[in-house]
Amino acid sequence: MADTFTTRVLHLTTGSTETVTDLTSACADFLAGAAGGRDGLLNVFVPHATAGIAVLETGAGSDDDLLAALHTLLPADDRWQHRHGTPGHGRDHVLPAFVPPHATLPVIGGRLELGTWQSVCLVDTNVDNPDRKVRLSFLG
Repeated sequence: MADTFTTRVLHLTTGSTETVTDLTSACADFLAGAAGGRDGLLNVFVPHATAGIAVLETGAGSDDDLLAALHTLLPADDRWQHRHGTPGHGRDHVLPAFVPPHATLPVIGGRLELGTWQSVCLVDTNVDNPDRKVRLSFLG
């Protein structure tokens, strides 16, 4: 089983602002060693109740558009029943229903098979917790 399933945990600091953090290079680095040129699946999982994983274009404004859309859907105000931390923090606990905490992606010949403009990203709106773990697992 050790030859077919490999895991690495990334430790990230996202800071004190809402972020979309591109993980694509970290995924590629992991697969360079873990996949050994094989086909399989990469699972990306964030074990936090207030963050998610998205596949989207970055650098052309889509990451900022995603955060703006989340502000529209999930305003950071006092409407939330979950009330601790920064005002509006309850919405951070609803985020994973819209941006799930995982993605499973195809790996072909040891390389992540993404579309031309696709990136794998951590979406983190929780400004109260800047320390994040992201688990990368290759099954091949």
